[in-house]
Amino acid sequence: MLGKEGTIKKAIMSKLPKGHKFLDLSDYGRSIALIIANGLRNTAISPLHITFLFIVAGVAAIICIIKGFYLTAAIFLIVKSILDAADGELARVKNTPSYTGRYFDSVSDIVLNLLIFITIGYITDTDYSLTALAFIGVQLQGTLYNYYYVILRNKYDGDTTSRIFEIATPQAMPGEQQKNVDILFWWYKFFYGNFDRIIYRLDPNAAVNGRLPNWLMTAVSTFGLGFQLLLIGIMLVLGKADYIIPFFIYYSVFIFIFIGVRRVLSTEY
Repeated sequence: MLGKEGTIKKAIMSKLPKGHKFLDLSDYGRSIALIIANGLRNTAISPLHITFLFIVAGVAAIICIIKGFYLTAAIFLIVKSILDAADGELARVKNTPSYTGRYFDSVSDIVLNLLIFITIGYITDTDYSLTALAFIGVQLQGTLYNYYYVILRNKYDGDTTSRIFEIATPQAMPGEQQKNVDILFWWYKFFYGNFDRIIYRLDPNAAVNGRLPNWLMTAVSTFGLGFQLLLIGIMLVLGKADYIIPFFIYYSVFIFIFIGVRRVLSTEY
């Protein structure tokens, strides 16, 4: 994400200290993810193994969408979200943070998101341009949420494996190879670089004087990937697949609303 690298000690901490946590609507699977991570603490299963599993869940959801098995697709989307949280939690409980895992997770997410929206566009016979616009909107929404979240994590000594400004390739942590970090960081920049730049230009002062109260972060958490996938699953189950792409296009308007609110709060602070 859109800084200075965090220390390894910080990287193995929880995302935010207890006193600064907020109700994250996109993180509904965290409690199950913690159970999974703690259950795998003393096993040979690594966070990367869990990331591969969430890729499988995402692909299974896509296949189910194509086949018209919408309830099963929704279940796989929720499982994907839970596993997406579990890989990071496993890295924390095993004390094995890595940039390899962080970037592989992010690259996998965006590729799956693209395939999901292409699939939804296909089954609803939606114009490619509108499908692309919805995908771009979803990624900008997620980028704003991550931007604000990482600012909080860096400010309050939380998990800093994600950096506020992903500019230079980070130095590999113990246990991972620099070559892998270099390759995955390149792909990360390829997929996310433009989205990061757009959000930063829209709100460049957030990292300096940003005030991000818990209620605002809860509202912005509706931009989180977990919540986005939940909404997609719900609309599929309700037979409203045709509404998915228009919804995410129009919901992108809230990017400007949330940024405006943050600026007003910081001015009054």
